[in-house]
Amino acid sequence: MSHTKRAWKLQEFVAHSANVNCLALGQKSGRVLVTGGEDRKVNLWAVGKPNCIMSLTGHTTPVESVRFGPDEEMVMAGSMSGALKIWDLEQAKIIRTLTGHKSSIRSLDFHPYGDYAASGSLDFNIKLWDIRRKGCIYNYKGHTDCVNCLRFSPDGKLIASGGADGLVKIWDLTAGKVLTTLNLHCGPVNVVEFHPKELLLGTGSSDKTIKFWDLETFSMVSSTDGNSTPIRSMAFHPDGLCLFSGGKDLLKVYGWEPSECHDSIPISWGDVADITLTQNQLIGASFSQTNVSCYVVDVQRVHPFGGVPNQEGQQQLNSSHNRKSFITERPPTQSSRQASVPKEEAEEPTHDNEDEKETSTADIKNPEDYREIFQPKSRISRSPTRRVEPFPAPPEDGKKESESSKPVPKAVSKQTRQIKSPREPPENSAISAQDFLPKSEQPGNKKSTFVTDESVLQTIQNGHDAMSAVMSSRSKNLQIVRAMWTSGNTKTALDSAISMRDPSVIVDLLNVLNLKTGLWNLDLCSSLLPQVKDLLNSKYESHAEAACNALKIILRNFGPVIKSNITSAPSIGVDLSREERIQKCNACYNFLSEIRITLEKKQSVSGKLGNLYKEVQILMSTMD
Repeated sequence: MSHTKRAWKLQEFVAHSANVNCLALGQKSGRVLVTGGEDRKVNLWAVGKPNCIMSLTGHTTPVESVRFGPDEEMVMAGSMSGALKIWDLEQAKIIRTLTGHKSSIRSLDFHPYGDYAASGSLDFNIKLWDIRRKGCIYNYKGHTDCVNCLRFSPDGKLIASGGADGLVKIWDLTAGKVLTTLNLHCGPVNVVEFHPKELLLGTGSSDKTIKFWDLETFSMVSSTDGNSTPIRSMAFHPDGLCLFSGGKDLLKVYGWEPSECHDSIPISWGDVADITLTQNQLIGASFSQTNVSCYVVDVQRVHPFGGVPNQEGQQQLNSSHNRKSFITERPPTQSSRQASVPKEEAEEPTHDNEDEKETSTADIKNPEDYREIFQPKSRISRSPTRRVEPFPAPPEDGKKESESSKPVPKAVSKQTRQIKSPREPPENSAISAQDFLPKSEQPGNKKSTFVTDESVLQTIQNGHDAMSAVMSSRSKNLQIVRAMWTSGNTKTALDSAISMRDPSVIVDLLNVLNLKTGLWNLDLCSSLLPQVKDLLNSKYESHAEAACNALKIILRNFGPVIKSNITSAPSIGVDLSREERIQKCNACYNFLSEIRITLEKKQSVSGKLGNLYKEVQILMSTMD
C-alpha cells in the first residue's frame, strides 16, 4: 500500500516586488516557469527551486501575459500598453519588440514551427506576427470583448480563440478568415486546448463547463455537467486519453465520448493559472499577490490511470471514434511553412526600436542553473528523450510519525507545560477556548490570568445588534427595489434605489446589471454614472470593482453613441427625441470626464483593482 500523497504542494516563493499578473509553465519539459508582474519584469524560474534564474526587463507597463516557445528556447510577454517582446533565452537577449495592439495583451501562443506567434488583446483583436520579419502579417477581427485565450492547432493551420464575450472562434490561417463561431457557452471562455492528435477541441468557461467540439463538423461532441468552480486551465493527456481540468482548489479528469468525470482531486492551489504533464506527474502553478506556488499530482494514482478500476473491471479511456487526426509532420522548407499562414495585410511591419533594445535587458541571477537549462552542451540534451526525474512524493499526513520509532513524550504538569510552551494542550483533555485567548496582566500581580468566557461572549456580541439592524435595513430596501423591478418598472426601481442613499444597495443593483448587459440604456447610464463616481472613491474594494465593471460596459456599448451625439451638427426643425438623446449624452459625457480625472489619480494603485482602473482608463480613450 502506498504511503505517499497523490497531490502535494512543491514550493511557494516571492516572484516579484509587486503583484504577479500572469505565469506560464514550459509545456515541453514541465521544469521551467515564467512569470510577469506589475513591476514590469519577466522572471524565469526552475520548477522546484526558489531562486530566479533570469530577469528580463524592457516593458514600460505591467506585464499581462507570458508564454514559452515550443522548444522553451524563447519566451514572449505582452504588456498592458499592447507591446509584445520576445527574448532568445539561449543568447539571453531580446530579439523582437512588436507593437500594434491598442490595449492590453491577454493571451499568447507560438506557432508549432516557431516562426510565428499570435496575440489576443483587450482591443478585441487577434494579431498574427512574423517573428523573423518583425511585423504583423494579419489581424483577425470578430470578437466583441477581450480575447482571453488562444491556441494554434498541432498542425499550425488553425487558431482557436475564446473571449469574454462567451464565443469560441476557429480561424483558418491560410484563408485569413473565421471558419466558425461556437456560441454554446453561457459565460466568458477562459481556456481553449486542441487534442494532441485528433480533430477535437476542448473549451473551458466561467459557466463552469467544459465543452468538446468535433473540428470536422464543428458540432459539440459533449459537455460536462458543470464544475463547482469556473474552469481556469486545461491540458490533454500527451496521448489524448483524457483531459485534465483545473479550477479553484480542484483538479478533475474528464472523458468526452461519453462525457464522464473519471476523478476529482482536491488540491489547495487556488485559481490555478497553468498546468502541464511530464513524467507521469501533473505540474500546476498559481499566483496570489507577489507569491507563486507550484503543485504536483501523481497521475499514476489518478483515475483512469491508477487506483480502483471501474464497474466493468477495466479502465475506460476515450477511443478515436474514427475521428481524423492532425498531420503534425513539420514542413521541410521555408516556402511550405509560409503556405500555412495568410498573405500579408496592407499593414506596415513593426520594426524594433534600437533605443528600446538597449533598455531591454536580460539579467542572469543564477548562472549555474541558467547554463544547465538554457545553454546545454549539445542539442541532443534538450531533446524529448532526455530523462527528467519526477519530483519525489512526500509521505501522507500522519504516516511519518506513526512509522517513527521515537518514544511518545511523557505527560508534564500544568505548571511545567506553561513554562515550556503555552500552546501545548493538556494530555487526554478537551481543548479549551482559553488556550487561544490573549492574557491580561492584573495590577500588582505578576501571575498571568485568562480572559473569562463571559467577557469573550460580550466581545463577540458587541456590535452585533448594530450590524443586524444594518443588514435588516439593506434586506428591506432590496425587497422594495426587487418588487418594482419585477413589475417591469426598471427606471422607477433604479430611482428608488438611488433615493435610499445606501451604497450597498447600489452595488447589489450594479452587480445584477453587470451580468445582464442587455438591460443597460442611456437612461440608466445618465442616472447611475453619478453613483458610479462615488463608488470609485469608496474604501471598500468590492464597491470600486462593481463601479469599474459598470464603466467598462458603458464605455464599450455607449461610448461611440455618446461621442457621435455630442459632436453631431444641430438638427433643423424640432426633433424632441433627438434633443432628449443629446441631453442624456451630454450628461453622460460630463460625468465620464469627471470620472476620468478621478481615475488618473488612481493609476498608482496595484493589484486587481489597479488593473481595472487601467483598463477603464484605456477605454476612456474612445471618448477623445
